[in-house]
Amino acid sequence: MEVIKLNHPHSYKKEEFSPQVMALGYFDGVHLGHQKVIKEAMKTATDKGMKSAVMTFDPHPSVVLGRSVQHVEYITPIEEKIRVIEKLGVDCLYIIHFTPQFANLLPQEFIDDYIIQLNVKHVVAGFDYTYGKMGKGTMETIQFHSRGLFGYTVVPKLSVEGEKVSSTLIRTQLREGKMDAIPMLLGRHYITSGIVAHGEKRGRTIGFPTANIDVSEEYILPSTGVYAVQIHVAGSWHQGVCNVGYKPTFHSEQAPKPTIEVHIFDFNQDVYGKVAIVEWHKKIREEQKFPGIDALVAQIDQDKQSALEYFEKHYA
Repeated sequence: MEVIKLNHPHSYKKEEFSPQVMALGYFDGVHLGHQKVIKEAMKTATDKGMKSAVMTFDPHPSVVLGRSVQHVEYITPIEEKIRVIEKLGVDCLYIIHFTPQFANLLPQEFIDDYIIQLNVKHVVAGFDYTYGKMGKGTMETIQFHSRGLFGYTVVPKLSVEGEKVSSTLIRTQLREGKMDAIPMLLGRHYITSGIVAHGEKRGRTIGFPTANIDVSEEYILPSTGVYAVQIHVAGSWHQGVCNVGYKPTFHSEQAPKPTIEVHIFDFNQDVYGKVAIVEWHKKIREEQKFPGIDALVAQIDQDKQSALEYFEKHYA
């Protein structure tokens, strides 16, 4: 997949691009609703003998437009989004650097500069897609703005169990720790990526060594608690149990952010400094404070058994 990063204003000419069919959206999560849009664009591209393309934006518009007081947390930060879209088999991904100047483009200017000028012959987007200043351009106005130079397809909403599949719904599920509900919406388990860092090294003293994962702040973290996870580190996947939280048994004051610690089953390699991908499967319990080490060790052993039983049931 070719990745083209565009800054506004860009200087590309129409002649520099092959005719293409483009899926439009922000696509945080690249969930099943997004995949429906992208796959429709790919199918149309195949039917027309053209290249398939996806256009997205970075950073999130709310960062630029001042709607978000804090930094934005993503279901799929941009590098993860690139990987997921590439796996779908798209030919080209356009990433527009979202700036106040770009946000001020009138709907017609956006269509002229970023659709017609890129030699897009057909656009595919969700029913609620908007474009141009203040989101004034919609899938109802696109026929007018197209100037008759490209066709378009509007993809209806996708619902699961009566609820619209959306990034907002997925964010809510993640923050509530409902990791086993995520695949029905994402089409895959949620993952986070980070570097194995040095922690307090307390786990090894109680018989449960852990990999302390320094997860990028761009990712949404699940709610505090203990989870059955799979972890990819040092070139292979392993099963494990993960604690997200503040370790109240050992700390009376809450740290600024929770730690992510994974006890990897049957594993004893030194992986400090390596990239670790955590795939979140199921919440086992809430984080809790224990009266002492013995009670904590007994509970961790029970958590491990719960995770092993989960994986045996679902992946035997």
